[in-house]
Amino acid sequence: MASGHRAGTVWPVISHSTAVGVTSALAEAVVDLDAVAANVRTIAAVTRTDLMAVVKADGFGHGAVPVARAALAAGATWLGVTSSAEALALRDSGVGAPILSWLHRPDEDFGPLLAAGVDVAVSTLPHLRAVAAAAAAATSGGPAMVQLKVDTGLSRNGARHGSDWADLVALARAHEMAGSIRVRGVWSHLADADQPGSPLVRRQVSAFRTAVRVARAGGLDPVLLHLANSGAALTAPATRFDICRVGLALYGVDPGGGRDIGLRPAMTLRSSVVNLKQVPAGTGVSYGPDHVTAEPTTLALVPVGFADGLPRNAEGRAEVWVGGARCPIVGRIAMDQCVVDVGDRPVRLGDPVTVFGPGPDEPTVTEWARWAGTNPNDVLTGIGARVARRYQGVAA
Repeated sequence: MASGHRAGTVWPVISHSTAVGVTSALAEAVVDLDAVAANVRTIAAVTRTDLMAVVKADGFGHGAVPVARAALAAGATWLGVTSSAEALALRDSGVGAPILSWLHRPDEDFGPLLAAGVDVAVSTLPHLRAVAAAAAAATSGGPAMVQLKVDTGLSRNGARHGSDWADLVALARAHEMAGSIRVRGVWSHLADADQPGSPLVRRQVSAFRTAVRVARAGGLDPVLLHLANSGAALTAPATRFDICRVGLALYGVDPGGGRDIGLRPAMTLRSSVVNLKQVPAGTGVSYGPDHVTAEPTTLALVPVGFADGLPRNAEGRAEVWVGGARCPIVGRIAMDQCVVDVGDRPVRLGDPVTVFGPGPDEPTVTEWARWAGTNPNDVLTGIGARVARRYQGVAA
């Protein structure tokens, strides 16, 4: 039986580990940094490109700084984040690797990012002017490093293909000539990367190549081209340029496409049994009640709920691992707790409960996402701050 499933043990002893959060936390997310490192090596063996480890949203809930260090040690060459706050938090923690930050207000003060040596993604003329102005006002001198984003079909961020992109390229070149910026990269994002062979992916690759030609014809010389995210990096070779951005796959979750390359899930969410009661048939469970027991059974209370990241949409389908078996969550998932029907299993007060883990015995985060009608990213990033993080593996 896997570690952490032994009856009578609240938390297993984890070697090479550090804990973040109070020791009295009612739930714990164990993050295997060796799994993160192994995933970097596994993905790189497939893509044969450099990798940008995406550690936005606090490393998909795993912890941005520990994950970044593990990924870099395993060979990742870049880090990707959403915001200035995320980028500067990495710098403040001593992470000196190249970072791309890609979502900003046009009136943001870009000075701190530039001073920290962070590349700024730019999609609009106002953003580009603001970055150039910050670089011109900086006392340290030197151009701001920017990466221009083109919208190739996602219709989210990025300059729209056509005149918007041409105008952005022209202004970027003018600022390059003035010495305020340097265009290091050109990039875009895919809309249907989890569908191998998608016609939309093929159209976006073509649009991206056209945008790069426009940029070079406009006098720019980007040395870093990137389009592929996790799903495309593993299944669509045409999307692999100089670097692939890996998010979900970095954390050991199949991003779609069904290709099993041996990724190792990096997070295990655990709690324990804090109450047990034997109840007769016809007993209502939790609010409503939405569930009534059909026969005599034992109910176990687990102190983890939707405030900790358990999606309420999984009610009626979700299971946890307790007492050496999968057992169903019954009734509504509450803010702080849920009820598990353990039947006649020999479960005791204080026994460990695995909400999700690497499998195959315990449920996985992919299963939880399916039960909730969402994706694994949603589940992982929803694990709340009061869930203590514990790091294990030599990278810790």
